[in-house]
Formats: sequence, C-alpha cells, structure tokens
Amino acid sequence: MHPELFRIPFTDLTVKSYGFLMVCGFISAIYIIRRLSRDLGDHSEHITTAALYSLIAGVVGARIFYVIHYWGPQFSGKNILDIFAVWKGGLELLGGVLLAVFTIIAYLIKQKLPARRYLDILGIGLLLALGFGRLGCLMNGCCYGKPTTCPVAITFPYGSLPYESQIRPDPARHRDTAYIQLPQDFFGVNADGEYYLKDYKDLNAQQKFEIAKDGPFHPLPVIPTQIYESILAFLGCVALYFHRQKGIKLQQQGKAISFIFKPGVTFALMFIYYGTMRFFIEFIRDDNPIQLYGFTISQNLSIALILANSGLIWLFSKMKTDNIKFQQK
Repeated sequence: MHPELFRIPFTDLTVKSYGFLMVCGFISAIYIIRRLSRDLGDHSEHITTAALYSLIAGVVGARIFYVIHYWGPQFSGKNILDIFAVWKGGLELLGGVLLAVFTIIAYLIKQKLPARRYLDILGIGLLLALGFGRLGCLMNGCCYGKPTTCPVAITFPYGSLPYESQIRPDPARHRDTAYIQLPQDFFGVNADGEYYLKDYKDLNAQQKFEIAKDGPFHPLPVIPTQIYESILAFLGCVALYFHRQKGIKLQQQGKAISFIFKPGVTFALMFIYYGTMRFFIEFIRDDNPIQLYGFTISQNLSIALILANSGLIWLFSKMKTDNIKFQQK
C-alpha cells in the first residue's frame, strides 16, 4: 500500500498512486484503441475526441454512482457542496464505465461511424484500463478482501481502510462484532463526539508493539482481490483481442460467420465477462454493503449487465454483418 506516489518538489502537492495508475490505464486504453482502429480507416481525430468525452463522462458517472450509493452515511444532512468534492475521494468504477460507454455510443452514432466495430475495440481497451485501475486500488488500500489465512494473502498497515474495517462491526455485511477488539485508548473523539482511530504517530510505544506483526491487535491478512481482478482484466483483454481478430479473419476469408463472432459481440462479451468476474469477486471482498436480495449493489448490477448483454448478443446475431474493407497498416 502506497497511496502517495511522490511529493512534488517545493510544494505541498502529492501525486496519488491511484490517480497515476488510472491515468496509465486511460493512456494505455487510448493507445490500443487507436492501434486497433487503424484497420477501420483514418479516424484518429474521432478517437481522441471520444476519449476526452468519455474521460469527463467517466468521472461524472463514477461520482454520481458513489453519491447515490453512499447518500445516507456520507451526504444526507451535510453540506450539499460535498457532492462535488471529488478530490476528497469517492468514485465508483461501474458508474463511470456505464456513463462513459453511453457517451461514446452517442458520439459514434452522431458521427455515423461503424459503431459495432468501434465498440468491439472499446471493450478491449476498457479491460486493459481496468487492469491498471485495480492496481491503483491496491496502492490506495481500497476494494480490499476478507481476512484470510491463505498463503497469497496481503496485509495492509494500521490506519488503512482494511484495518479500519477490521476494528469495527459492520452490520451492513452481517458482521455484528469486529474482527479485532481494539482497546478504547486507540481511539480519539472529535468535536462532534465521533470516535476516530488515532494516527500511528500519536500511539505510545506499547500500543505500537501491540499492532506490530506479532502483537495482539495486528492488521489481519486479507484476500488480494485487487490483484485477482487486475490479472483477470488483463487476461480478458488478451482473450477479447483474439476473439475480435478471429471474427475479422473469418470475414476476410469469406467464410460463414457464427453469431458469436459478429460485429459488436466482442463488446457484449466484455460486459458479460466483467459482470461474471465482479459478481464472484464481491463474495470475497469486505467493503461493499449487502443491500438488495442478499447481494451488494455491484452484484445486482453485474447480473443486470450479464442479462442485458446476453440480449445484446442475440440482437447483434440478427443484424447483418457489414461489408467493411479492413485496411492493412
């Protein structure tokens, strides 16, 4: 865990690891999208414009989804301007992806570009960006897994989000007692009468010993869900690339194209893959509350994504394959 990548010299500004890796993911996605779109013609200016629109839409969508998700505990009855305080943190990946995708679809239709072909490329780029994004989550300490004793577990430090979760009950996840029964002297009380975990620098020597690796209140190892999801995203990106290339090869050879290789299906498969991956990973995560039908909001949205994109594959299977001539570059 390393939330701050580095401090800008001669200033109090820091570069956050999460933001840096998100930018890396965005740039990598744009690069591969531009590379793969070459065989559709020279539309590089549209790729750049659509990317900028999607970036703005992604941030807005991620913030809207977060505010809706955590309205009660974080925003209800508080300063309404906090809704716009994105720099304080609080973005939901799924909300950003959905609004960004809708924005790109609208742009492609308006520009009369082969939407299904570009969406296939977009799906590949999205999984690549997700792989980097989840590494950012790892560095930030969010999206963490449940405590475990498995050999591949990772341990976040005292004061991290996982540790804050482990020292408190979590009724929203059906956990009535804390994993770690931390003594009262580890907490302070703010002006509103709310308890907060003391900073590490404010602990005495005995307390620092007690939260060390061999101490009774040490942070518990957790399942590395961020790493799992990052690896799965990168593997999915590669698999979707070859899936798209297979469809193009069949069309160039003049062979009959199965519905699974028709234009647009790669894009739909991306959401089915992501929805399935996210649904099961939520079971081993320990941060999102269980809210609807015994599932988290993300799991319910994942089910909706799987069903909607299964329908999208059926719709694409009924559509004619375009006669686009792929350019070799």
